[in-house]
Amino acid sequence: MKHHAFGRIAFTVTNVGFGAWQIGGSWGDISEADGRAALNAALDAGMTFIDTADVYGDGRSEKIIADVLKSRAGKRPMVATKAGRRLNPHVAEGYTKANLEGFIDRSLTNLAVDSLDLVQLHCPPRDVLYQPEVFEGLDALQKAGKIKGYGVSVEKVEDGLKAIEYPGVVSIQIIYNIFRQRPDHLFFQEARRRNVAIIARVPLASGLLSGKITRDTHFASDDHRNFNRNGEAFDVGETFAGVPFEVGVQAVEEVRKLVPAGATMAALALRWILMSDAVTVVIPGARNGEQARANAAAADLAPLSADVMAATREIYERLIAPHVHQRW
Repeated sequence: MKHHAFGRIAFTVTNVGFGAWQIGGSWGDISEADGRAALNAALDAGMTFIDTADVYGDGRSEKIIADVLKSRAGKRPMVATKAGRRLNPHVAEGYTKANLEGFIDRSLTNLAVDSLDLVQLHCPPRDVLYQPEVFEGLDALQKAGKIKGYGVSVEKVEDGLKAIEYPGVVSIQIIYNIFRQRPDHLFFQEARRRNVAIIARVPLASGLLSGKITRDTHFASDDHRNFNRNGEAFDVGETFAGVPFEVGVQAVEEVRKLVPAGATMAALALRWILMSDAVTVVIPGARNGEQARANAAAADLAPLSADVMAATREIYERLIAPHVHQRW
């Protein structure tokens, strides 16, 4: 894995990090033991970036991270969390300094730290991005030492472009993968110009790009790939990257033909993301230690050829773009 400066704040992170949504919940039955094993394997492999959120398992993910890091010696990795989705209803009016400070205080307790490395607004309603007082509140919390930096996790490219207009925003988390290529058209260029770190999430399109899912795959009732298939619980773009399931399975069969000998489709998908020099860190999740080690190893895959990159673009434009390109 390569190491990158994290935008404008004083952290250096590996280009493959650990996405901790799965160890929190909404991915079927993943035990705490498996979650701890996955995180320990990621850290043993050298990963120095962990991404979580206060709503992943209602704090379960943050607490597992705190316990694992407490048990380990050596330099602490960068831990990014998120705030805002605990609001009920989740509306722009709820993004007050007082509410955000309350969420941050809860994460400080869950993560057992005095200051959060990074807090990200968690896919806030678009109106939040037009309220400078929200970002002034985050500036005040940073000045008070509760957070070292802040960013925004966004659903849409347009939201990312708006968020980086605020000088205090040091990072944007956005969906970017073979099935969601639009961020590389304009947004990455603007992020590079402003030295904003990019966290690429949903890199395997909720497992589609692992190559292990078929039309007959069954998902548990508590797995978002079941209960959010059509956006019933949150933005449908978070599930299978917003691609209709049957279309995604069809496209996967074409991507499969591009996998280098000896590699997995998941490794190809992660290496594809790392071909963009705008991406600071990609955050695949892992259900166990084996998956975490495989994610780390993907960084060692040889750069993809121009022919493979062109082929992925053609598959995207022909099968996927009509469903997702203008939507996100």
